[in-house]
Amino acid sequence: MQKKILALVLMSVFLTAAALQAAPEPKDPKKQTPWGLYVDSREAYEMMQEQGDKVLFVDVRDPIEIMFTGFTDVVDVNAPFKLANRNKWHPKKPVYAMELNPDFEKGIEAALKKKGLTKDAPIILMCRSGGTRGAPSAKKLWGKGYKQVYVVTDGFEGGKIKKGEKKNWRLKNGWKNAGLPWSYKLNKEKMYFPGRQP
Repeated sequence: MQKKILALVLMSVFLTAAALQAAPEPKDPKKQTPWGLYVDSREAYEMMQEQGDKVLFVDVRDPIEIMFTGFTDVVDVNAPFKLANRNKWHPKKPVYAMELNPDFEKGIEAALKKKGLTKDAPIILMCRSGGTRGAPSAKKLWGKGYKQVYVVTDGFEGGKIKKGEKKNWRLKNGWKNAGLPWSYKLNKEKMYFPGRQP
């Protein structure tokens, strides 16, 4: 009986600690995932500092985007969820069309294997703003044996300011705005190259 009580107390402490470190679920259903696991950029950084050898941290942005907006070497690998197709124009926006990367899940699997991890390990996915590619990339992994997929809710660059002279600049929250380590220098060993797995 005492063992059961101790087990329940320990489980309660663990779940309470996990809840305290987790970012709230995004209100927008498009930014939610089946796992319901969310962290903000600071929490992702803390996870990597505390248990980095047991976690896979993935930047899911297009490598060209990373080249111009910055990179953090805290991530394990760049496995883009979508890639810009420079032969196709977006039908509604004045930009190149973004298309699903057919090697996305292969990149995740290869990165786990390289790090000596299985699909049971926590995986953290980070895009630019938090949900536009973060949640969809997580959903792409659903039903394929992955047990813990987290999304960084504020992303690498964060959200846009809605008012003032810097309106629409990405200065709200996010990895860069949190004072976490980043630079414009890319780590070639971690970057995505078509046909090359991590």
